[in-house]
Amino acid sequence: MGYKTIIGLEIHVELMTKTKIFCSCINAFGGDANTHCCPVCLGLPGSIPKLNKAVLEYGIRAGIAFNCQIADYVKMDKKHYFYPDLVKGYQTSQDDRPLCRDGYVEIENEAGSKKIGLQRIHIEEDTGKSIHTEGGDTLIDYNRAGVPLIEIVTKPDINTSEEARMFLENLRNTLKYIEVSDCKMEEGSLRCDVNINVVDTETGNKTNITELKNLNSFKAVVNAIEYEEKRHIDYLKRGENTVKETRRWNELENKTISMREKGGTENYRYSVDVDILPIKIDRYWIEEIRNNLPELPHHKKERFIKEYDLPEYDAGVLTQSKEIAQFYEETNRYAKDPKQVSNWIMGDVLRRLNDEELEVEDLKFKPKDLADLIGFINNGKISNNIGKKVLRDMFETGEKPEEIIKKKGLIQISDEGELKGIVEKVLHENQQSIIDYRNGKDRALGFLIGQVMKSTRGKANPQMVNEMVKEMIEKR
Repeated sequence: MGYKTIIGLEIHVELMTKTKIFCSCINAFGGDANTHCCPVCLGLPGSIPKLNKAVLEYGIRAGIAFNCQIADYVKMDKKHYFYPDLVKGYQTSQDDRPLCRDGYVEIENEAGSKKIGLQRIHIEEDTGKSIHTEGGDTLIDYNRAGVPLIEIVTKPDINTSEEARMFLENLRNTLKYIEVSDCKMEEGSLRCDVNINVVDTETGNKTNITELKNLNSFKAVVNAIEYEEKRHIDYLKRGENTVKETRRWNELENKTISMREKGGTENYRYSVDVDILPIKIDRYWIEEIRNNLPELPHHKKERFIKEYDLPEYDAGVLTQSKEIAQFYEETNRYAKDPKQVSNWIMGDVLRRLNDEELEVEDLKFKPKDLADLIGFINNGKISNNIGKKVLRDMFETGEKPEEIIKKKGLIQISDEGELKGIVEKVLHENQQSIIDYRNGKDRALGFLIGQVMKSTRGKANPQMVNEMVKEMIEKR
């Protein structure tokens, strides 16, 4: 018996416009409660909304980046639904004429390249924020009400939690590249809903769709999908069906919890928002936006391969985020050694960032500092191993590599006379290892070289030590 999981995503993305979608209130995260709002945000009688042109532009940017058809005529609609934190009692959104349609995001899975289709991208306003007190009261902060959003709705083309993760990573990276959102999930700039059901591929029986609301991390998306997938399969095995409902992810209990039964779109009672005039979008404006779009991830990857002569894998890793790509290019501007810079960033730098769950922006040192460190290694001032130790200190303190090298006395020993004396002493103390090496035991040579490096606390020039040990053994 086989099962196929069917997943569609709805992603809400807060846009980085200076002001809100229908008024001139500042669009910024945080601030004292109810200080970023006005009569329009609060939906007070007599207030007239005015659509922010930048919101349209940012939506079009996203549509172009995700291969969508851009509408030449749009209108805004009222979505009548109970929002306790949107005081006017409806959300201004788009119904039957979204800004963008029929795009796709490409991912790479085990089978190769796969296109995840996008049904639509539309613009709308965000709601306020409910704050529940320990005393059981609910307070409302309307600073977020009216913050501009794009909602990206996929086709049900995703079949695994891993595909969902890859899709979201590609989506987030592209949105950051085109500078429409900071995509900070911890601040609510990117929120994801999941629609999931499972089909028995032998009988054709399928479960009802479950909606998972407001997942605020990729980890939560993956865990919630995997939990629901198992829950739906268990129902099918019993010959039962799931309830068509909305559920939420409980991080502490590692399971989903029912919130309410889910109705259809007819419950939204869409109607045209007559306070906002329909807009005809000039095709020349769309082309202008297209021509001024920042370099997209796949274009940057192709350029890195051609301009820096990097392997495809290296270019893919370095362009996975705009920040990593910028850090690489700036480091290489100083170091002028594309492959070495790639090796250090892909190796020690990204490993440390991943281990500590940090971003490139959190680094305490600058690209020039890493370039200087690579330069000290290339010119023989320090060894590669010492360089790794210096980099660890740079992570911790933010000190310049030259300061760390001087302070800790880490300059590489490359003086032939000094090294000769150290090698002679090591060989004199390890006669058996010399015999073993002459008898074909190559590991003995590694041991002798290691003893020299140990006696110099890793500061000896490893290439010189290697050559010197071999030469001095032959002369004995």
